[in-house]
Amino acid sequence: MSTSPTLQLSLGPVLFYWTREHYADFYREAADWPVEIVYLGESVCSRRRDMKLDDWLGIGRELTESGKQVVIASQTLIESEADLRDLRKLCDNGEFTVEANDQSALQRLSAAGLPFVAGAALNLYNPASIGVMARAGMQRWQAPVGMSRSDLARLLTDCATEGLDQPCEVFAYGHLPLAWSSRCFTARRHQKPKDRCQFVCQKYPEGLPLRSQESKEVFTLNGIQTLSGACQDLRHEVSDMAAMGVAVARLGPRAGGMAEVAAAFDAARRGELPAADPLALVEAEVCDGYWHGRPGMDNTRLPAG
Repeated sequence: MSTSPTLQLSLGPVLFYWTREHYADFYREAADWPVEIVYLGESVCSRRRDMKLDDWLGIGRELTESGKQVVIASQTLIESEADLRDLRKLCDNGEFTVEANDQSALQRLSAAGLPFVAGAALNLYNPASIGVMARAGMQRWQAPVGMSRSDLARLLTDCATEGLDQPCEVFAYGHLPLAWSSRCFTARRHQKPKDRCQFVCQKYPEGLPLRSQESKEVFTLNGIQTLSGACQDLRHEVSDMAAMGVAVARLGPRAGGMAEVAAAFDAARRGELPAADPLALVEAEVCDGYWHGRPGMDNTRLPAG
């Protein structure tokens, strides 16, 4: 028997570099998906200039009219004064809550007395740091992507004990964002300098797979960002997430198949799970190791051996 959803679904910001047409088509479709929250914006690389802030705000207004709660994500790695100027404009947009993904955004938003969402890159691991963020204006926070279920359950219990009731969000689907660098690995793969990259990462709408000598996809390169090679899928954990106090499950956008992903997670939060065998919603290896306190690339739903 299905149950009413107790967990909200969010659509994270697109981490890859798409064309303007792809973004427009994607969010036009996303307006009808069963997700309550949509994150917009370029959170990876400032050289990806196809979409300006006004473009993101325009999409945000359209999604708001469709009943979505819109959040604008800030860039995770700030490297220049130009990046800071763009960050100030984003934080001062006047319409939408901002997801702070680095200390520069956090300082700007807290100094202005603006509410914000704390991204996973802020690394909130204990009630003390969450309390500091709450006093600064944090409205919701995303757990670090490497945090296990048991550690998060303990943290949520400790937060409740200390009266910290800001909702927690978990990265439940997609290639896990693991690291950022001042170097662009995709440009390097094409033997181009970062400042003259010719935007080669746009050739890879779901990133560039990095394989081991055994041909296993270990990482996914996405410009200056390194993602997991496998795609995290925690559909079977959403009821447990809700029970332990997680408020939002985040779905990381991919270039294809996201309507099916959103529908599958919506069904899962209603108690309508597929058969026990792992189902790849899109063509990619699946992982859930971090959630179970194991190496991140592990898939605990595969049969042993």
